[in-house]
Amino acid sequence: MPDGENVVGENSTETRAAISVVRSIHEIAPADWDACAGAANPFLSHAFLSALEDSGSVKAETGWLPQHLVYADDEDRIAGIVPLYLKGHSQGEYVFDWGWADAYERAGGDYYPKLLSAVPFTPVTGPRLLCHPEADREAVNSILIGGLIEITRRFEVSSLHVNFLPEAQWNALGEAGFLKRIGLQFHWHNDGYQHFGDFLDALSSRKRKAIRKERKASAESGLTIRKLTGSAIEPRHWDAFYQFYTDTSDRKWGSAYLTRSFFDLLGARMADRVLLVIAEMDGTPVAGALNLIGDDTLYGRNWGCIADFKFLHFELCYYQAIDFAIERGLEWVEAGAQGQHKIQRGYLPRYTRSCHLIPSRSFSDAVGDFLRRETEQMAYEKEALENQSPFRSEG
Repeated sequence: MPDGENVVGENSTETRAAISVVRSIHEIAPADWDACAGAANPFLSHAFLSALEDSGSVKAETGWLPQHLVYADDEDRIAGIVPLYLKGHSQGEYVFDWGWADAYERAGGDYYPKLLSAVPFTPVTGPRLLCHPEADREAVNSILIGGLIEITRRFEVSSLHVNFLPEAQWNALGEAGFLKRIGLQFHWHNDGYQHFGDFLDALSSRKRKAIRKERKASAESGLTIRKLTGSAIEPRHWDAFYQFYTDTSDRKWGSAYLTRSFFDLLGARMADRVLLVIAEMDGTPVAGALNLIGDDTLYGRNWGCIADFKFLHFELCYYQAIDFAIERGLEWVEAGAQGQHKIQRGYLPRYTRSCHLIPSRSFSDAVGDFLRRETEQMAYEKEALENQSPFRSEG
């Protein structure tokens, strides 16, 4: 049993075991964490989350204080975990609540700190209620949800947020009184394609020609594009990619979330789950895209370029990802947050889901009313975007 603040005591009528809070992932053995997280989603692995902590990307000073919730059963086995952070801001989350924060503080409250269950800086759907495969999943989920409600009360924070949930856990939290929210991302689906040409054949003639034109421009640019994974990724590749990453971060956000050492740790701990797409000019890297490889999904993460090449972003981030997914037999490519331009490149809208617990009844009612209206708008927007699909219509 890891040391930490006890949330539900040993004599609880709900469970004879304890739920506790640990302030570093290293208080939990990697095998125990990964048994609950599973292997399907690399972002939930002990290797990935510990790299964030060990690199200094995630710590109190950056506004991400780990407060992981851990449930040990009456046999002292870690049966459930929730990756959890005490946040001093709303940056790096991709589910936007800045309007809520402004309204809460104008009403005289302190919105920060708040609690967040998510993978830092990562808008990727995955379980947040992590359960040991030999445990009773429904019972463990119920205990973890109860622990989340209790820690929100104990910490006396304004709110608790659980971002990018699978639908079943989204519904379970909703049944426990959390507010439910939906968003949109654009994902590519592998409909049994054997090669990129099969995908192109599924598109309308005009969209097919447009993609061929974009890929031809990249092919004729004089660049060499390499898809690197495992031991093929060398320190010099991380040096180059960090330059691309910080260039993009400086232009978009003003500062980089991830430190240079994070990428070294990522390469050292899980290179076999990394796909690094690098574009070189005369042997010198000029652009790159970072992806992580899941059991059935390729997850696009970061991109950057230090020179201007027409359509190169589409080639590295979308088309090379599709190529790789087809080669590996992966079902999905998730290319990150936002980006309506992805539709014309075969990435169609899918819902993302989050849940929110707000102890203040009046504020929760106000946010709930907003979310009901937002949900209607999201459904309308998704339908409108689906009508822009580049795929040939049936019949």
